[in-house]
Amino acid sequence: MRTFSLLKGQPVFETKRGTKIGEVCDLCISKNGTVNGLLIKKGVFFKQSCFLDIQKVSSFGWDGVMIEDATSLEKLKETPEFTLNHQHSLEGMMMLSNSGQSLGMLKDVYFQEEVGTIVGYEITDGFFSDITDGKQVIQSEKPLTVGKDAIIVDVNQT
Repeated sequence: MRTFSLLKGQPVFETKRGTKIGEVCDLCISKNGTVNGLLIKKGVFFKQSCFLDIQKVSSFGWDGVMIEDATSLEKLKETPEFTLNHQHSLEGMMMLSNSGQSLGMLKDVYFQEEVGTIVGYEITDGFFSDITDGKQVIQSEKPLTVGKDAIIVDVNQT
């Protein structure tokens, strides 16, 4: 389990040839809060985003993401339902408990790389609150609801 912020920017390597084919730039997240895949930036001068299905990842290392071969990358035909940082971004959205309590704004996610299950949400109330109170992590075993204005989650605060 790791946060997206630790995965962002990691190189993606092809195990057949040992070549770097791009870098992780975002997560593709479904409406029910699972990670479908990764957005990979590839190219030197003309960077393009490609989709990598999470099931096609051979392994997630601390220094790189390994895939069997470059054919696992698909051209991004349509915009993902949600991402953490890019279009349809979830970062910075208000998180509410299912009882209506404001929890803060989404900053990062904790997920199990192998299966794509999000197991925790790092939230913030702002820079000064993070310094004085520390980071808060919301855990939920139930799927979340992503709406236009807020993310609703069944909470277990830690």
